[in-house]
Amino acid sequence: MQLLDGKKTSETILDEIKVEVDKILQQGKRAPHLAVVLVGNNPASETYVGSKIKACERVGFKSTLIKLPDTIDEATLLNEIKKLNDDTTLDGFIVQSPLPKHISDSKVINAISPDKDVDGFHPENVGRMALSMPAYLPATPYGVIQLLDKYKIETSGKHCVVMGRSHIVGLPMSLLMVRNTTPGNCTVTICHSKTKDVKKYTLQADILIVATGQVESVTADMVKEGAVVVDVGITRVPDATKKSGYRLAGDVKFDEVAQKCSYITPVPGGVGPMTIASLLMNTLNGYKRK
Repeated sequence: MQLLDGKKTSETILDEIKVEVDKILQQGKRAPHLAVVLVGNNPASETYVGSKIKACERVGFKSTLIKLPDTIDEATLLNEIKKLNDDTTLDGFIVQSPLPKHISDSKVINAISPDKDVDGFHPENVGRMALSMPAYLPATPYGVIQLLDKYKIETSGKHCVVMGRSHIVGLPMSLLMVRNTTPGNCTVTICHSKTKDVKKYTLQADILIVATGQVESVTADMVKEGAVVVDVGITRVPDATKKSGYRLAGDVKFDEVAQKCSYITPVPGGVGPMTIASLLMNTLNGYKRK
């Protein structure tokens, strides 16, 4: 079994981005600029946003954090988004999820200009991705693709099973794995909450990508010998032995599944860092497009 080390791979990608940014700055041009909108005080969101800002500093991007109270009304938030769309010094921005319940996720996603939608969630970017046209790819699936690519995992003709059908991970992941690209060219099966006998499908998977949000729900008896397993899930689980009082766990029972895999992502340190690297890649691509 070999680890698909997202931390190490993401650092390589960030180093590559930094080289490009250094060249840009040496030419006397402005640095790429990413903004993050954070609504409310969700501790997990604050941690994610902090990691994104830190990554921007590392590669030489300009970053802007826009903190808004969770009492903000939808119209005011949409107006803030319009300002960011109109800001010519800004290459891309994201609105960190989850949002407060009184704000419509879909209205927020639709309000972001497709040209600045570095999270790759806007319907125009999703449509372009489905048609294999140039587009911002959703950061997490894009991160998984880059991880498979860096480790030279053979995907062509393989059976890829994606567990989960969210618009953020499962659905775009399945589209990227089926496309006529490298990585890609898989035969893809999507399993979800209404799938009967999930194990029947997961046992066929050469590549199993799990994004269900169900902590440690994938066990060794569900995985084929020698499979490649990518665990997208990350959940805080209470743990009295830890100083923080919790540990981070994935959707896959790592210790037992790792015994059967050829490759597996750890949690943390697998897909998470790759998501941030992909976000910065999207921002750099947006900058270059301009």
